[in-house]
Amino acid sequence: MTEKIGVLGGGSWGTALAILLANKGYDVEVWARDGEQVEEMKKTRINNKYLPEAVLPQNLNLTKDLEKGIFKKEVLIFSMGTHGIRDVLKNSSKYIKPEQLVVNVSKGIENNTLMRISQIVEEFLPENKYTVLSGPSHAEEVAKDMPTTAVSASTDKKVAEYIQGLFSTASFRVYTNPDVIGVELGGALKNIIALGAGISDGLGYGDNTKAALMTRGIFEMARLGEKMGAKGSTFSGLSGIGDLIVTCTSMLSRNRRAGILIGQGRKVEEAIEEIGMVVEGIKTTKSAYNLSKQYGIEMPITAEIYNVLYENKDVKNAVKNLMLRDMKHEMENIVEGDNSFW
Repeated sequence: MTEKIGVLGGGSWGTALAILLANKGYDVEVWARDGEQVEEMKKTRINNKYLPEAVLPQNLNLTKDLEKGIFKKEVLIFSMGTHGIRDVLKNSSKYIKPEQLVVNVSKGIENNTLMRISQIVEEFLPENKYTVLSGPSHAEEVAKDMPTTAVSASTDKKVAEYIQGLFSTASFRVYTNPDVIGVELGGALKNIIALGAGISDGLGYGDNTKAALMTRGIFEMARLGEKMGAKGSTFSGLSGIGDLIVTCTSMLSRNRRAGILIGQGRKVEEAIEEIGMVVEGIKTTKSAYNLSKQYGIEMPITAEIYNVLYENKDVKNAVKNLMLRDMKHEMENIVEGDNSFW
């Protein structure tokens, strides 16, 4: 194994992928901005803050020096909250060479600009090849080597297939897709629906309610995605309905857990504090709500969750509003299947 890989971000997902790649024999180095966290991880070989049950392989290196984390790496994996991507790129772009391949594994949409992560990366690194790796993949399970699938999306087929090969193992199966827009939006928007599923659980509602939220939620996701240039079929894949299922049903999902707390009457700030890690869906709800206005797309679930999070609307009234909307034909504006190739 000759590839040298830099993982920028010391959270749970970046750590899990670093462990996977190090176990394959690659030369992997993780950069984290928190110097104390780095020193503790070096000493204990455990990321106690974000992934306490996983042991770091001895060949996995750690640094708090951003330039060192980037220097002479063939592949750079960006793994941090969406709100932090721009600052990291501002500080790191001067060290990054055009031949270094950028892989994004974060899931979100920037609030102020409404930009997807690939658009932010292109702003700072216009010459670098880009791939997004997404799908139904909890860090805790990947770190335990549980069977998982993901999708590598790039406009360049060879790049998508290279990343497919880089990450694939007997327990981590990677597919490819040319639809970068759809894969990015699927990974971001499903967090909003997961918040809604959690709110439903917190209110004491049952499986019927959650099934309705998930089914109608994928419609909303695809409707906005197609308007933004994504392929409708992508939302029926791993980064769409696959990620939606795991995020809406698992207690490993931060978004679902935060939603449960909100449904139980906790304030948004209290829910975030209790979770103790980034809850991407809260910020993404604001971005998606504004995108729906910009593109003239009806997204009733997103709108009600936005009202709960940002307008202090009562959660029970939000559910009532959804149930009492104008009668609709189920197949209205259904996303048609399509064949997408490079």
